[in-house]
Amino acid sequence: MKPTLTVSASDPFAVLKMMTNVFDGQVAGFVSPPEITGIGVDFDPVPSEVSDDVGLIVESSGSTGRPKRLEISLAALLASADASAKFLGGHGQWLLALPANYIAGANVLFRSVVADTQPVIQNTRVPFSAEGFLNSVSLMRGSKRYTSLVPAQLDRLAAHADIESKDNAVILALQSFDAILIGGQLPNLATVESLKSRGVKLVESYGMAETSGGCVYDGKALEGVNLEIIDGKVAVSGPMLANGIGELFLSSDLGEIVGGRLRVIGRADRVIVSGGKKVSLDDVEAKVLAREGVTEVIAVALDSKWGQSVGLVLAASEGFDEANLQRILLGPAKPIAVQRVDQVPRLISGKPDYQAAMALLAD
Repeated sequence: MKPTLTVSASDPFAVLKMMTNVFDGQVAGFVSPPEITGIGVDFDPVPSEVSDDVGLIVESSGSTGRPKRLEISLAALLASADASAKFLGGHGQWLLALPANYIAGANVLFRSVVADTQPVIQNTRVPFSAEGFLNSVSLMRGSKRYTSLVPAQLDRLAAHADIESKDNAVILALQSFDAILIGGQLPNLATVESLKSRGVKLVESYGMAETSGGCVYDGKALEGVNLEIIDGKVAVSGPMLANGIGELFLSSDLGEIVGGRLRVIGRADRVIVSGGKKVSLDDVEAKVLAREGVTEVIAVALDSKWGQSVGLVLAASEGFDEANLQRILLGPAKPIAVQRVDQVPRLISGKPDYQAAMALLAD
């Protein structure tokens, strides 16, 4: 058996030190949520000892419900780190811009230890901002530079990026990275395309805590990973799977493999039946985000006389006319409620907080 060590995500420098002990095989680490979130407080206490093979104990994001606690072996963490580095062209220096209690943030610190590089740590206890990001990027000195962001952070940076300017500070900072991993949910395609057109090296990452984080980059499975589509859902096998899952992890994500590349369509649990017809809430969000003036949107299922109907929590410019929604969301996709906000509710991980969105629409 191996002792466990719990460190709060509020102190990422202590988490980094813990990761050194995890890498050396001395302890199994658990990064507890920052005290300000209240997330995970109803879990049973972390055991004082776990199996010798365990490297990290992590909690899933809980964006659609109660988070799950998972044990990930040190071998799985190393396999994930090595496969990622091989795809990206080598190990490098990382910028931590995500909470370390989620797998994406934990991986940034663990991979820094593997690479024997000093990460730059952005303050994740305050709202993510372009100014904070620029300050952090200015501290990076590595010859190869990486970071991991969620789409909401990328959208926030894009909002401060003058695409036409050759010396825009945000664009220059983004261009300085050898790769920026984007994961956690489907990104805004307009944002991705506009930034890629300026030479920003974005890599769309697919994975979750059950797969030790991203295991598919830009639709291509990382080394050692095998992808299948079973009953329309993405299934993953390989050395990165968390303990207790078995040889195959069947996700809740709908997808297809075209030309050897995975295309994630949306989540199976984000498909509702309205008036006898299926509606993908992820597809609704993508259509709304594509409209000029819309900055953020969360689509949720609301009970209605049709069974379930679409509700929207929307952040948009003052001049955005909600009548535009009626022209793009037809039939069962037409929302029965729309709540305008300055910013949509999000978990500390940056993922949408669907439960909070439903509460806003219930008010």
